[in-house]
Amino acid sequence: MRKSRYYVLLILLLLIGSASAQAVRSNQQAGTPDTILIPVNVPADTDSVSLAKLKSQLEAARLNEANMQMEMEILKMQAYAADSVKMVQQRLRIDSLRKVTPGVPVVVDNDTLFYLYAKRGGYTPQQRAAMDAEAITELSKRFNLHPDSVYIESTDIVTDLMYEDKVLVSFTDQDGLWANCSRDQLAARERQVIVQKLKQLKEEHSMWQYGKRIGLFILVIVGQSLLFWLTFWLYKKVKIRIRKLQDTRLKPVKIQDYVLLNTQKQVSLLIFIANIGRYVVMLLQLLITVPLLFAIFPQTKSLAYTIFSYIWNPVKSILLGIVDYIPNLFTIIVIYYAMKYLIKGLRYLASEIDSGHLKIHGFYPDWAMPTYHIFRFMLYAFMIAMIYPYLPGANSDIFKGVSVFVGLIVSLGSSSVIGNVIAGMVITYMRPFKIGDRIKLNDTTGNVIEKTPLVTRIKTPKNELVTIPNSFIMSSHTVNYSSSARNYGLIIHGEVTIGYDAPWRKVHQLLIDAALTTPGVEPDPEPFVLETSLSDWYPVYQINAYIKEADKLAQIYSDLYQNIQDKFNEAGVEIMSPHYMAVRNGNASTIPKDDSAEQK
Repeated sequence: MRKSRYYVLLILLLLIGSASAQAVRSNQQAGTPDTILIPVNVPADTDSVSLAKLKSQLEAARLNEANMQMEMEILKMQAYAADSVKMVQQRLRIDSLRKVTPGVPVVVDNDTLFYLYAKRGGYTPQQRAAMDAEAITELSKRFNLHPDSVYIESTDIVTDLMYEDKVLVSFTDQDGLWANCSRDQLAARERQVIVQKLKQLKEEHSMWQYGKRIGLFILVIVGQSLLFWLTFWLYKKVKIRIRKLQDTRLKPVKIQDYVLLNTQKQVSLLIFIANIGRYVVMLLQLLITVPLLFAIFPQTKSLAYTIFSYIWNPVKSILLGIVDYIPNLFTIIVIYYAMKYLIKGLRYLASEIDSGHLKIHGFYPDWAMPTYHIFRFMLYAFMIAMIYPYLPGANSDIFKGVSVFVGLIVSLGSSSVIGNVIAGMVITYMRPFKIGDRIKLNDTTGNVIEKTPLVTRIKTPKNELVTIPNSFIMSSHTVNYSSSARNYGLIIHGEVTIGYDAPWRKVHQLLIDAALTTPGVEPDPEPFVLETSLSDWYPVYQINAYIKEADKLAQIYSDLYQNIQDKFNEAGVEIMSPHYMAVRNGNASTIPKDDSAEQK
């Protein structure tokens, strides 16, 4: 680059030298005297000397003048060359920036007229674009506007687009470089764009256009009123039709014997749904009509787009979210159905084990369903853990915060709940009782009617429902009457005191006979009698009998005691109560008479 500059300067110097020589020759040819004659009175011997001095001074002055002219021309050429180099450098720099520098649009009435890239007079391209757009917009609102009157006025540093005495847009050399043309060419090109836009705006703001817009506005309002009337009319027709269905097609909705929805409730529900549908249709009509009304007039067109964006943007985001979520939804569906059929398979195995069709050594049938419920819970928890990352908003901070808060609440408030659940699992596999067993838990005796992970419910012989936490059962002792009755035969026992005057063998036989005649007592093994003590007044006899029906324990005891009285009364043996004293002085016996004889 520097060598090329030196070559240019050398050529310029040669051109300047030849131009100076030609100028000297022309002066000589024109009769310009080489010497200046000054009439002085000098001696003759000094004329030649003075003449020589004058000639030398003249030559020196001419040489100095030529040198000065040459220097001035060199400076001019250097300045011109510098401007040309600077222009080339700026053009190269703009070409490199053009790919990465976006222009600032000058937007008038939502229409982009041209772009600005360079600063001017301390104003940024954004400020210039805003001022130019405002000036054009203000001009377009004049009723006496003549768009073709926009003209170009150019100076040494700027080219302006003018209307009357108002500057609309100014272009500089920098703007021309960005547009790959001169600023005058750029101004002429953009003038055509601005004039065309002004003509369009003038036509839009004419009185004829305003009249058409007002008519269209009234037409839209009338149309919307007709749509409202049509919606109300259709709603009334649908309401009448629904009421007629009550006696024709509607049937009560039942779940087994429970009537979930009768025909009257169905009619009320359908009318409510129709009413909701009416308001939804009216809302949709307004969502279309209101933006349309605002879009009729240019002054409110931007507001119409804003209102429409308020409606459309959420709907658009929801629709796009649904479309983007479809792959995750398919993943969730696959995981759900895989777990569903796996759980169905486990339920089938549990049902087979529970029914006794499938036997596994060391695994009791009554473990099958509780084990199935535990595995089902674990599989559902595992399924939720797998599905969680695919849920919408799973990675949001709000979702994570709610999850942590719920976990904290559960951990703080579920210590006793978790204890009962664990106790329920332990009770299940300890097998202390089953549903329907007659048990005794501390002071509570009854049949087990329900076992849950948290509590066990017992029904007493008096039809009292007692709810006992599983953790309490774990810390208490339990007597299972039904289990003993099924496996070994439950032994019931009762004690009587008979005087020493009655033979003990006879008493034994009477007690055994009374037991054998009691419903529910098993004949095999045979009932037996134990003498538990010999007190001062009487021996104590204990009758023991085997039963299989622990649920009838109270009734069997009652029947046994009745039969003992009957057998002893028939045999004439008195049943002496504790510390019963009898004085034999001829009084009547304490043996009760036969009931049938008394009735006679």
